[in-house]
Amino acid sequence: MVDETPGTRVLLCYDGSLPAGAAIEVAARLLPGAHAWVTLLWTPPFASDALRRRLWHGTRGLDDFVAAIEREGDAEARRLAAMGVALAGTYGWRAEPLVRRTYGGEGLQLGEIAEEVDADLMVVGSRGLSGAQAVLGSVSDMVVHYALRPVLVVPHPLLQAERDVLDVGRVVVGWDGSPAARTTWDTVARLFPDRHVVPVHVEDGDKHAVPTLPGLVEVPFAGGHAQHGRAVAAALARQARTHQAALIAVGSQGHSALREILLGSVAMATLHHAYRPVLVVPHRRAAAG
Repeated sequence: MVDETPGTRVLLCYDGSLPAGAAIEVAARLLPGAHAWVTLLWTPPFASDALRRRLWHGTRGLDDFVAAIEREGDAEARRLAAMGVALAGTYGWRAEPLVRRTYGGEGLQLGEIAEEVDADLMVVGSRGLSGAQAVLGSVSDMVVHYALRPVLVVPHPLLQAERDVLDVGRVVVGWDGSPAARTTWDTVARLFPDRHVVPVHVEDGDKHAVPTLPGLVEVPFAGGHAQHGRAVAAALARQARTHQAALIAVGSQGHSALREILLGSVAMATLHHAYRPVLVVPHRRAAAG
């Protein structure tokens, strides 16, 4: 199933929603000319209530009804995926559909599919939830948690000023000199070789020496200990606005999703509060490899 077409290989997580469609446009502007798998996971019963009622009255028993639900659900999923492929094509991507049946655990399964097709990047749309709503476990959070590949999370909606910089804007990279930050730096250089990259170090009171990088921006920490992740995320977001960045890139140490959310890790806090595209790069893949 591995494609030999050159260029960035993208696994696009698609469900037919407006945020998912918007994510296609944003990702295509950030990564023009990529090859994408428009991936749709469907869970029975996938059909609408009205269609299920029609199927029930048109079948002769439970077995026939279940078979009809499976048939129509699969067909509807493939139609949606085809719409995503067509949309990706309008933005210049080479795309193909990838439809799978699932019974839950979409984040884990999408991560496994990314490994299967050897994707360079996963893309998910987000409805821009924050606070308690985000803690309830969105698919984008689960993908970020489980994936061994970099994940680009595209919030919806973006402001016009944020959309205006997508084509040529810079990339702000959270930098603290850690192995996760180094992996993120290398990943950004590989995925966005033509973009100007701005490394940003938020000084949080830790006295360890931070390796310098060309153009490193030092930002004073502003926030209490309990809000460490959110304060750092806010500082990165401010720098992204200042430098007219198209996206923010941060590394993830690969802690559990619940621990990252409750302890306010920089990666999760940036996802929920930056309100612009965020690239999360897992360090554990590099460590394992």
